[in-house]
Amino acid sequence: MPMQDPTSSRDGPPPTIVCVDCGGTAHLLTRFRDDEPPEPGDRLIYRCEDCNDRWDLIVDEEDFR
Repeated sequence: MPMQDPTSSRDGPPPTIVCVDCGGTAHLLTRFRDDEPPEPGDRLIYRCEDCNDRWDLIVDEEDFR
C-alpha cells in the first residue's frame, strides 16, 4: 500500500482502501499526530463500511519509496 494517496493532498496512509472480502470501502481508523507520522512497524486499522470487516495493515519500508 503506498503511503501517499493520489486523490489526497496530504502525505500519509490513504483514508480509504478497497475491502478484500466484499469490495466495499474500508475507512482508516488509526490516527497519527502531525508531528508523529507513521513509521515502519506501525499498525493501520481499517473498517469496511459494508461488511464491517477489520483490516490491520503494517507499515513497512516499501511504503516510503
